[in-house]
Amino acid sequence: MSNKKTQEEVFYRYQSSRLTEFLRVVRISFEFIRGFRALHFLGPCITVFGSARFTPEHPMCKFAENLSAHLVRKGFAIMTGGGPGIMQAANKGAYEAGGVSIGCNIELPREQKANPYLTKIITFAHFFVRKVMLVKYSSAYVIFPGGFGTLDELAEALTLVQTGKHPKFPIVMIGKSYWKDLEAWMKIAEKEGTIAAEDLQLLYWTDDLEEAISWICQGACITKWPKKRIHLN
Repeated sequence: MSNKKTQEEVFYRYQSSRLTEFLRVVRISFEFIRGFRALHFLGPCITVFGSARFTPEHPMCKFAENLSAHLVRKGFAIMTGGGPGIMQAANKGAYEAGGVSIGCNIELPREQKANPYLTKIITFAHFFVRKVMLVKYSSAYVIFPGGFGTLDELAEALTLVQTGKHPKFPIVMIGKSYWKDLEAWMKIAEKEGTIAAEDLQLLYWTDDLEEAISWICQGACITKWPKKRIHLN
C-alpha cells in the first residue's frame, strides 16, 4: 500500500493551525462547487452501490449491468462510485445502452482506478463531499451486496429519509440471501423500539429484475428535476 497520505487522512488525523484549517474549508468548498457544477444538468439519476471486489463474471455484476441498461431505456442516468466490481457493471450497462454513465470516484491511499464505462467522472478528495453528490442527485438508490462502504452509503440514505432531510425515494436491496441478517437485525431493532415500524418500509428487498425496475419507476424522486422530463413506461 502506498505511503501517500490523502487530504481526508490529513483532515482527520492532524490538528493544524487556524489558517491551515481555514484554507482547508476553502478547498472543501471548492470541491463541493466542482461537484455541483459537474452534476447540475444531470437529470433524473439512479445511484448504484455494491462491492468493488466482485469480478465481471459474478452473477450480481451481470444483474447490475442488466438493470442499468433497462433503467437507461426508461430515461434515467446511472451514477456509481466509478470503481470496479458492481460499480463497473452498472456503468457498463448504462454506457453500452447509450445512456449517461457517471462515476464519482474517490482518492484513496491505494488508488482506485476509474472504470472505462463512464461518460463523466468527478474525483473527490473527501468521502463526505462525495456522499453528498451521490444522494443529492439521485432519484433512487440500488444497493447490491457490498462491504463497509456500501453499508455507509445505505445508512446515510436511510438516516436522511428517516429524519425528513431528504424526500422519500426508493431504496432497493438486491440479494435477499446476502442481506437477510441485516433485515433480521432491523426487525429486532423495531421490536426493541430503536427504530419505528414505518422505518422498515423504507427498504424494498428483491432478487427480481422486473420488480426492481417497477419499484424504482413508481417511486423515483423526480420532483427535484422540475425542468427535466422522463418517460417511465
